[in-house]
Amino acid sequence: MKFSKFLASTALVAGLTLQAHAADVPDDVTLADDQTFTFWLLDAIKSMDPQINTDVEGSDVLRNLFEGLYNEDSDGQLVPGVALDHIVSDDGLTYTFNLRDDARWSNGEPVTANDFVYSWRRLADPATASEYAWYMELMQVENASAVIAGDMAPDELGVRAVDDHTFEVTISTPLPYFPQMLVHASTFPVLESVVAEHGDDWTDAGTLVGNGAYTLTQHTLGERVVMEKNDTYWDSDNTVMTELVALTINDVNQGLTRYLAGELDRVDVPAGQYPRLKAEYPAQASSTPYNCSYIYMLNVGEKGPEALKDARVRQALAYGIDRDIIVERILQGGQRPSYNWTHWAIAGFERPQLEWANMTQPERMERAHELLDEAGYGPDNPLELTLQYNTSEDHKKIAIAVSQMLKPLGVNLTLDNYEWKVHTDRMQSQDFDMARYAWCGDYNEASTYLDLFTSYSGHNSGEFYNVEYDRVMGESKTAENPLPLYQEAEEILGEEMPIIPIYHYANVDMVRDDIRGLPQNNVNQTWYGKDLYRVAD
Repeated sequence: MKFSKFLASTALVAGLTLQAHAADVPDDVTLADDQTFTFWLLDAIKSMDPQINTDVEGSDVLRNLFEGLYNEDSDGQLVPGVALDHIVSDDGLTYTFNLRDDARWSNGEPVTANDFVYSWRRLADPATASEYAWYMELMQVENASAVIAGDMAPDELGVRAVDDHTFEVTISTPLPYFPQMLVHASTFPVLESVVAEHGDDWTDAGTLVGNGAYTLTQHTLGERVVMEKNDTYWDSDNTVMTELVALTINDVNQGLTRYLAGELDRVDVPAGQYPRLKAEYPAQASSTPYNCSYIYMLNVGEKGPEALKDARVRQALAYGIDRDIIVERILQGGQRPSYNWTHWAIAGFERPQLEWANMTQPERMERAHELLDEAGYGPDNPLELTLQYNTSEDHKKIAIAVSQMLKPLGVNLTLDNYEWKVHTDRMQSQDFDMARYAWCGDYNEASTYLDLFTSYSGHNSGEFYNVEYDRVMGESKTAENPLPLYQEAEEILGEEMPIIPIYHYANVDMVRDDIRGLPQNNVNQTWYGKDLYRVAD
């Protein structure tokens, strides 16, 4: 990615064109009168607070209400957001961002460098209790670890406002992909005066003040989110879509039904239905690689079952699952079987040679029997475990299939489903045996996956702690070529098996054929309402 380079501290980033990253409507296109985009959400959004939100669907909403330093274009390349460009010091440790002077909050106040300073400190501050505080550590922001641990005050974090339109960040280790990390919602600015005045209620519709292309006009938890075009946004003149509506529908099949009835403009395709829908609606059904991996997290910590503390048991569970059946018979949407954690489409990543990945499924089953027998389990002494998943017909289908696949090994799985908030709360408190989990990369680089299983991770819910793994990932931060270390980390995961890889995602959805501007070549599938428009029939 050539957007930023390690340049002399007095030089500007080369090659940036200050074009508006908003709807690019060709001259020969006639726009529809109705510029409303209605999209599907599976679950209620836990928080509209950028520093508190943890889920992908929440990020899709926050990306429209707030804007960070940079955005992504349809190919996943960085383009200006609040920052027009940046310079980086010779040693690669100081980034100085030049902020646009026409960025405004939705209440008309200017967006300044101090807003970023406040928000980044707020993310790291233990008082915020953000599950994403560790992101400051991943970005190597100076003193982040000490601030998060409470050993330093938040004002000692390596960020400062040089002036209203110059934001400076000091990091402890050069990271070539540092700018790519800045599209994540946790780094978005929030307005201190609004947070101070309204406390936890500052994110309510009508109260929330953002700096994005849209404002929040309605939020009925678990039902709908309505966002309307923000006229104070710096590029509002080029924003065509006037209203975004998100409908929460917990059943994927009902979501499809409502899409076919004309109530939605975009919806995920339920498992197994893509071939039929592609044949019937070739212009609306699509499948593209998506930077997410689907796993079962295993609780190997103190609160977890004793059996899962044995790596042989964990390996046997992983070996006993036939991923080809899940991908080819249940999902049928272009997903790929996974035998490792990092998504296959991540830029620059190559999966190491993992012995179990190259076995046939009968060979894996044979080895699973041997491992469980060594650990003292089998049909005569069955292994009793509970598998929990968040409410979804697709997750249910996979869980049922997995329970049947493992039964011949003498593994009895009890299936429990919970709505999203309860599911994630139980995982955070280690109140589970096995849990359905998916991670969507925060940026297009392998560390976004592999850092999750370090001891300092804020999302290592299974409490897998491994000194060697921490060492490898620590060394990767300063390696000229981190790929061998990433591969070593994957090998450790394959040996210790704190997770059961199931499949790598594809983005399989239905989109109205009069909607334009959604990305097709961005593995992160990052979209912005301001890029969208609806054409006339």
